[in-house]
Amino acid sequence: MKKIVILTGAGISAESGIKTFRDAGGLWEGHNIMDVASPIGWNKNKKLVLDFYNQRRKQLLKVSPNAAHKALVTLENHFDVQIITQNIDDLHERAGSTRIIHLHGELLKVRSTKNSNLIYPWKKNLNIGDVCEENTQLRPHIVWFGEEVPLLTTAIKPIKKADILLIIGSIS
Repeated sequence: MKKIVILTGAGISAESGIKTFRDAGGLWEGHNIMDVASPIGWNKNKKLVLDFYNQRRKQLLKVSPNAAHKALVTLENHFDVQIITQNIDDLHERAGSTRIIHLHGELLKVRSTKNSNLIYPWKKNLNIGDVCEENTQLRPHIVWFGEEVPLLTTAIKPIKKADILLIIGSIS
């Protein structure tokens, strides 16, 4: 069976109504990236960062997978498909894809600020004072600018074994 690896970016979820970061009217136009998506921004103003991701989470919970997400599920019915996504949404999962690597984290999860192995599902607002079992503040389970991408090595393995590599909704 052919092995297909699909790398997806923001463009695949845009049709579902998820705002992208770089387009005109995109998320970065109203925010300095370093203020809302970096350890520097987190240390400077946790409330701003939490509010930013709370709004993204609310938006995500109102949208649905689109035809592109569903088409990848159909592809998975006929081939050995691995999705590697730069997106932090769960639209691939909701469409029915079963093998997804989230390079940049997941919006519907949070993690401890001290122990990155403590990860929890999260669909409500995240606030200052929300803590993990070790009593440390929770943060969005997102890879911020200036942080290493922990699943990069994991993602490289299926790419090396792929017969076909598709890139959808991402620019180089």
